[in-house]
Amino acid sequence: MNSVRRPLLAVLVAAASMAGCSQQSDQPSAAEQAQTAAAQTQADAAKKLDTYRQLVQQNNDEMTVLMGKDIVERFPNTDAAKEVQQSLPGIEQRFKDNREKARVQALWIYQVSPMQGGTQSTATIYTSQPSGNDRVRLVLRRHTEWGQNVFLFGSGHGFICKGNCTINATVDGKPTGIKGFAPTTGEPAIMIRDDKAFIAMLEKAKKITMDVTTKDDDKKQTLVYEVGGFDASKWQPVGKGKKK
Repeated sequence: MNSVRRPLLAVLVAAASMAGCSQQSDQPSAAEQAQTAAAQTQADAAKKLDTYRQLVQQNNDEMTVLMGKDIVERFPNTDAAKEVQQSLPGIEQRFKDNREKARVQALWIYQVSPMQGGTQSTATIYTSQPSGNDRVRLVLRRHTEWGQNVFLFGSGHGFICKGNCTINATVDGKPTGIKGFAPTTGEPAIMIRDDKAFIAMLEKAKKITMDVTTKDDDKKQTLVYEVGGFDASKWQPVGKGKKK
């Protein structure tokens, strides 16, 4: 009986051994698996690259930057990432520049409206600093009767400016003095003496600061205006009123 079992057992062991070898040979090696994964990564990156190229053609800089960064971060060693890295820095810089341009342009408010028997056209910007309730307006105004002028307009009781005062200012970091005077009508404002020169200076500037002192608490403030988005074409002329 034992003599019969031994050959049968040997046959079963051999068959199991052959089956195991067969299963092992059917599975890919580590090198083959790595090669397959690399090919899949290249394929996935290529699909993303197609979308990136389409966004570039559409001049959709915001989505192009997002897609480009995704490709570079997720597929760093692919041909797609190499191609993206050639164009992405320039597109990203253009996107940042355009976004900043739009931001500073939006700081200006342009209006044309009736005003005391005439028509006035204004270009107004608020301080970036101070903010909130302490903001002070810088107003460029044209009026059919009063002509053109420039003034600061705040809250409370206005500013200390006796007679002709000089406002210590900087224009893009360069110090200068701006002549001003307090309006005789008592508004919380400082009128700029030479409006034409001030506007010419503003049109070339990005940032203007002006140091003022408020009447309410003798508080000194530095007013910061990001004026680089001013568009002279949106500040409409209003002509002159009829002589009476």
